[in-house]
This record gives sequence, structure tokens and C-alpha cells, in this order.
Amino acid sequence: MNIGIIGAGFTGLATALSLVRRGHNVVVLEKESYPGGLAVGFQEKGWEWSLEKHYHHWFTNDTSALGLAGKLNWEVVIKRPKTSIFFQDSLYQFDSVSSVLWFPKLSPVEKIRMGFVLGLLKFNPFWKPLEAYSTSQVLAKAMGQSCFDTIWNPQLVLKFGDYAAQISLAWFWARIKKRTQHLAYPKGGFLMFAQELTNQIRKEGGKVLFDTTVLNISSENAVSVEMQSKKIHTQRSFEKLLVTVPSALFLQIAPQLPSEYQKKLKDLRGLGSINLILRLKKQFMRDKTYWLSICDLNSPATAIVEHTNFMDKAHYNNEHIVYVGKYLDPCHPFFLKSADELLDLYDPFLKKINKDYRKNIINYHVFKSPFAQPVIPKYYSRILPPFKTPLRHVFLSNIQQIYPWDRGTNYAIQEGEKAAELICAS
Repeated sequence: MNIGIIGAGFTGLATALSLVRRGHNVVVLEKESYPGGLAVGFQEKGWEWSLEKHYHHWFTNDTSALGLAGKLNWEVVIKRPKTSIFFQDSLYQFDSVSSVLWFPKLSPVEKIRMGFVLGLLKFNPFWKPLEAYSTSQVLAKAMGQSCFDTIWNPQLVLKFGDYAAQISLAWFWARIKKRTQHLAYPKGGFLMFAQELTNQIRKEGGKVLFDTTVLNISSENAVSVEMQSKKIHTQRSFEKLLVTVPSALFLQIAPQLPSEYQKKLKDLRGLGSINLILRLKKQFMRDKTYWLSICDLNSPATAIVEHTNFMDKAHYNNEHIVYVGKYLDPCHPFFLKSADELLDLYDPFLKKINKDYRKNIINYHVFKSPFAQPVIPKYYSRILPPFKTPLRHVFLSNIQQIYPWDRGTNYAIQEGEKAAELICAS
């Protein structure tokens, strides 16, 4: 079959590799100049490795991602970095039973209740009954209001904003179920890994076209795709087409979609992501914390991730790399702010962690994505977009269909391999 794929993120690339290995003719269309999707990276002068614009890692049970790395003979680095929380202007390690037991801001009873609830979620294999409940209601009742207000509510609010109270317990279950203490990272960074995957697709007969913007999709006997590449306007036909871009973009390029289906996609909610990346001469979190979850409702940031407390700074010309992450509605005014403006906004908070960090700044960058986190309300399975779309021979596989799991490259790869099977069977 002659198959088109829109999007060279990990879903599109994994689908393409799987299909070319089944003997199909595959063309991937990507509007950017590089592969990777949300895991796309950049590389500064003097850096040995690329760095993601938005922080990424794998868990050691991310079998699809690790399996693909194995197929490509790509080295994966596995380490156990430190995870902490920020509460009342202090950092507390919070990534093991012993560190939680030593946390001074919860009573022994609260720690026992929290541990019991997290243990139940970790070892419970059944997620479907949980989507009838909200995370906020269950955690407040099961762990106690004080524990919930101290640890979990600030994290939910800083991540989901006004949607925090709506988030399904199935989403929280997935976060706890998949978490591992050891984390994995592809050697060279996700951009280099995506480039290797692209090279492999091309070696095996597939095509990956960059700087190619899809303008319109129509479907009758075959799927017609109108596109523009380097000011050249062309049209191409495919027997099957997989769309991997966010649903909002799919709606823009497929005006033929029935109004009822369009409404279902429009009703799905999502948040954008803003990451301010600091490049420093010295370590930002001196206790070697990699991931810092913020338990302070007044914080302007959702999380702080010091990448070089996970990966060796030698790969980045001995610079210390820090992400200051924030999830927001894509219409939020923060998306209009420059890196300078954002740094000024974050500065008072960042100085609570390291009062001297500004003396060590080499440079800083801001990267924004209008869609990075689906909002998962109760009974999300009832509104989950199906793989088949109303357009004949057109299929959809994107970040909003990775359920009950949370977004991530592992599930993008898993969904891509699944998409290849479904396309072949259709």
C-alpha cells in the first residue's frame, strides 16, 4: 500500500518504520525541519549532545521505547536521579519510603494513609473503575485533607489550573503505576534518537519529507493531501493516511469532517507548555535534585528540572541545564512573553532555591508548545477519539488517545506500532 503519515513525532516515525518493514510504501510529511514532535531538541555550540526543548525521560518499564532503542542498537543511559518536593521554601527528598518517612510536615498517621493509598494504586491492575472518580475527591478523603493540601493539591492546581478538580483518578493511577526510581535517557538526546529513527526509515525505503506543511485533506476513493514545501504547492494521493498531529490542527486541515465529529474533538481540552531553559556555570539545586515538584500554590512554575543532575554536564560543555516548566491554557498571556519577561517573573521564586543563580547565567531560552498535556476528566473513555475517522481511509493517532496512560514518547511509540497493525488490517 501507498501510505501517508502526517507528523514526524515518535508516533509517526514508529508507524513508518513498522510499515516499511511490512513492505509498504510510506511517506512522512513534517512541517518542521527536524523530527521528534514534542520531544524535539536543539544543540548549542560546544555541546556533544542535543537537549530537548521540553524535558523528557523514560521509565525503566517503558518497554516500547526501550524496545525500539534496542532494534536500532541505540545506547540508553539508566540512572537513579533524586526527586524532591518544594514546600514552605525548602527542598525535601521525596522518592522513597525512607525519604517520605523523614518528611517532617506530615504526621505519622498521614504518612501511613498516603503510603497505603499509593500502594493500592501501584499494585492495582484495574484502571477502568477509577475513571468514575476525581483525583481530588479521592485523595482528600483517603489520605486526609491536610495531606492532600500539603502534597497533592498544589501539584494538581499548578499542572491543570482550573481543571484540577475535574481530573480523573484513572489519570493519577497511571502516573503512580508507571513510575520507577531509575530513569532512562537515549544517548545523545531525543533529537539524535529521532534522527537515527528517520535515517533507518529512509534506509529501508521510506520517505520523510521535512519543511512540508499539509494544507488540506480530502477523501473519496483515495486520500488526497494538498501540501506546500519550500514554496512549491503540490497534491499527492495515498491509499491510507495516518494523522498524528493534535486534534485542533487536524480540524483545520480536514474541513470535510462532519460537524458532529468536529464538535467531539473541539470539546476535548488540553494545556500548552512553556519551558524556560537556564544555562548556568554552577549547579542550581546543590542537593543534586533532578526533578523538583512544587507544593506551593503561589509558585509561578509547575516544576523545576535540573537535567544535568541526571545526565552528565560534560555532554553540554560542562554547563548546568535547568528547565523551569509551566503548563497553561494556550490562550494565557504568558505565551506572549519573551524569555526576559518570563525570567523576571520567575526570578523571586527561583531565588528561594538558589539566591545566587543569576550570577551564573550563561544564557537562557524559552520554548513554547500550544498543546502538550491533555486534560483527562472523569469517564474520559467515553469521549476518547477513535482510531478511525469519518473520512474514508483516514486515521487519527495523537496525544489525546494515549489513555489511561499519560503523554510520553514511550506511548507515542506504542501507539505508532499499534497504528501500523490497524492500518494493515483495515
